[in-house]
Amino acid sequence: MSEATRPDGAGRSLARNLALYTVARLGLVVIITAVIMGVAALVKVSIPLIVALLFGLLIAMPLSLVLFKKLRTRVNKDIAAVDAKRRADRDQLRSRLQGKGEQ
Repeated sequence: MSEATRPDGAGRSLARNLALYTVARLGLVVIITAVIMGVAALVKVSIPLIVALLFGLLIAMPLSLVLFKKLRTRVNKDIAAVDAKRRADRDQLRSRLQGKGEQ
């Protein structure tokens, strides 16, 4: 049984993969911002950090969709697994509350 299909593993897998995806995207923003600031320093142009950060964010958003596709796909699968587990638990609770599960 894989970690995503175990009752407690789906949430843990989602949390881990979501954290990795978030850190990867933030790291990409930092790297792009550093490149922008570095290039600006090489050509002796003063760019405020907030402007470089905003450009880094705008560039990183679509770029992360391409660069981190596998990680994003894993997060989506984990979300689907957690949602399916939650739905099954809700249906089981409803049937128990209606007395259908008891003999």
